[in-house]
Amino acid sequence: MANIKSQIKRNKQSEAARLRNNRERSALKTKVKNFLTTAESGDSDAATAAYRDAARSLDKAASKGIIHKNKAANVKSRLSKRLG
Repeated sequence: MANIKSQIKRNKQSEAARLRNNRERSALKTKVKNFLTTAESGDSDAATAAYRDAARSLDKAASKGIIHKNKAANVKSRLSKRLG
């Protein structure tokens, strides 16, 4: 355990950020799964809306540094192939 006050604060901040990032990544996976199930059902309007939601969330996560920008691009590409 750290003795220095600033390091104790950094540890608290790092833990909070880790938990926040895990929540964001989990929510991303859920949105991607929602799109995939919607795309499988055959409803193109709902699939388009789910794709838009997932792509937007991926872009936001990439801009915040939660996931790498190339990972976001790869996932969006894979989803768009399913859409079209």
